[in-house]
Order: sequence, then C-alpha cells, then structure tokens
Amino acid sequence: MKDMMHYKKYYGSVHYDDDDQIFHGKVEFIRALINYEGNDVRGLRNAFEEAINDYLDLCKEEKIEPEKPFKGSFNIRTGPALHRRATLFAKKHGTNLNNVIVEAVDQYLSEHQA
Repeated sequence: MKDMMHYKKYYGSVHYDDDDQIFHGKVEFIRALINYEGNDVRGLRNAFEEAINDYLDLCKEEKIEPEKPFKGSFNIRTGPALHRRATLFAKKHGTNLNNVIVEAVDQYLSEHQA
C-alpha cells in the first residue's frame, strides 16, 4: 500500500501537509489514538516506529493488553433480504452463516486482488 507503513503488526497512515511542510500520520485499525510526524520520510518512519514502541511499553507498564488490529471478527450490515438469503443458504448446505460469509469474502478477494 502506498499510503501506509507497517511495523510490529501495526499499520500507520502517511500524509503530507504542504502548508506546514510536514509529514504526519496515525496508527490505523485500532481505537487508541496514536499520532506521529516528521520533517521527511525517514523522520516520519522513525516517529511511527517510536510511537508503536512507546505504546507497547506503556501497555506493558500499565499491565494492559495492547489493542491488536484485525482481531478476526467484525460486524457487517447486509440488510434483511441478504441476511435471510445467506442464512437460508447456510442451512440448506449444512453449514453456518459465518462459514458462508468467510468463504464468500475469501472468494471475492481472490478474484479481485491485483
């Protein structure tokens, strides 16, 4: 991804503010608000990694579990008609709704990834 950085299973956004001539971003896919900034690409990268390390150190110090992106579960809103179709399909094929959704998403992503 062009606008993201990755470090220790965390992802951070990359933005540039031309008015202030500064790079900035935040850790994505978790609820905690973790921001960072740098004057250049290397500075932004270092600030991102430092922010992650600080977050993990704080969690350890406070004896709390750090948030993890992509826990493996999420809510979707399908509308009643699609919900009914998927549930009846699962029942007819001797499986459950979760398996139908997982297989459908996996198939869709396999067919549409570049």
